[in-house]
Amino acid sequence: MKVCGVDLKGNEANICLLSLVDGLFHVPDCRSRKLTLADTSAKGLKHFQSTFAKLVADYKIEKVIIRQRPAKGKFAGGAVGFKLEAAIELIEDLEVVVFSPTDIKESLRRNPLTVPFAETGLKQFQETAFNTAYAWLMKAIHTS
Repeated sequence: MKVCGVDLKGNEANICLLSLVDGLFHVPDCRSRKLTLADTSAKGLKHFQSTFAKLVADYKIEKVIIRQRPAKGKFAGGAVGFKLEAAIELIEDLEVVVFSPTDIKESLRRNPLTVPFAETGLKQFQETAFNTAYAWLMKAIHTS
């Protein structure tokens, strides 16, 4: 199964592809590490959505796992981040899962990473997206 972990920060979607084949994890190369929404108008959102949809189609991603952000409080997500989330969720024929930080922590506690993040070859800003994808895949394996 190939998934795309997404961490929304401001007007950026930090992404990480992760696949699980025969019990082995693989971090495939990807042409983009982050997608940025430069223009918050409807035209800008449609461009972001089509760019994300093209990425999903090109890499044959089966599910997109978005790290959930609180709607209010000290660590609340901004309005632009929620627009990005909605744009991703509304892509036709794409299965999107919004995965809570509590579930991510629980899954990582039960199934810790076997290699240090630095050895994955990913950039530091992709760590949350990677952890989101990894935690969801581990939870999916152990609940099926």
